[in-house]
Amino acid sequence: MPFESISELPKSVRNLPSRAKALYMKAYNGCWEDLESTEDADREKASHETAWSAVKEQYEKDDETGEWVKSEEVAGRRSRHVIRHRKSRSSGTASQAKANA
Repeated sequence: MPFESISELPKSVRNLPSRAKALYMKAYNGCWEDLESTEDADREKASHETAWSAVKEQYEKDDETGEWVKSEEVAGRRSRHVIRHRKSRSSGTASQAKANA
C-alpha cells in the first residue's frame, strides 16, 4: 500500500534525514502506482527496492558516525581526511630525510 505520510514509513527508514524519508516515500509510491497490475507482495517488494535505490543515489551512511548524509558531504569529509593524511605522511618523510642527512 502506498504511504500517505512519512510517519507511516517502515522502521528501517526512520533513521534517515527528513528529505531522504520524503524521497523514499515518493519513490515507493511512484513505483507502487506503476505496478498496479502486479500482485501486492511483489509490488511491495519492488517498491521498497526502488525507494532504497533512490535514497542510496543521493545519500550514504557515514562510516564514522553511522548517520545517513548527502553523498557530497561524505565525499567532502573523505577528501579532507585524505589531504590531512597525505600532509602528515609527506612531512614525516621530509623529517626522516633531514635526520638521515
